[in-house]
Amino acid sequence: MCRISVLDVVEGTSVDGVGLRTSIYVAGCENRCEGCHNPQSWDMRNGTMRTVDELFDLIREADMNVTFSGGDPMLQAEPLTALAARIKTETDKTIWCYTGYFFESLMMQPVPRKFLSYIDVLVDSPFILAQRDISLRFRGSRNQRIIDVPRSLREMRAVELEL
Repeated sequence: MCRISVLDVVEGTSVDGVGLRTSIYVAGCENRCEGCHNPQSWDMRNGTMRTVDELFDLIREADMNVTFSGGDPMLQAEPLTALAARIKTETDKTIWCYTGYFFESLMMQPVPRKFLSYIDVLVDSPFILAQRDISLRFRGSRNQRIIDVPRSLREMRAVELEL
């Protein structure tokens, strides 16, 4: 049974992507960015183990799109791929995902690449405190990109989304 270490599930948030969303905050992050707004997410042991089925039931019942954040979802890409696949095949919800890794490096790894195939929008790159900008929508520092994943996969390069 696939399990995901989850810090929190927040329904109705509007800060983790366009519209109201169900955000799943996963535990575990290797980036440990200076100025991180969620340092308790760094340790995988700080989460509660939840099954893919349990999380899917919450998502299906909510009338909102989905965001994976954290921590860093890429550290749990395999079980999140199973969840994302169910979301995409059994609902019409969009999926946003936040990661401190670069799209280009994720494309080179089989498990994260498969996970990306179910993601609509990826906000990539580590948070850099010196580039913090509170006027930005859906990201914390100027270096972070909001990527149109389906188009990027087709073109084999990161294509930023125009919001």
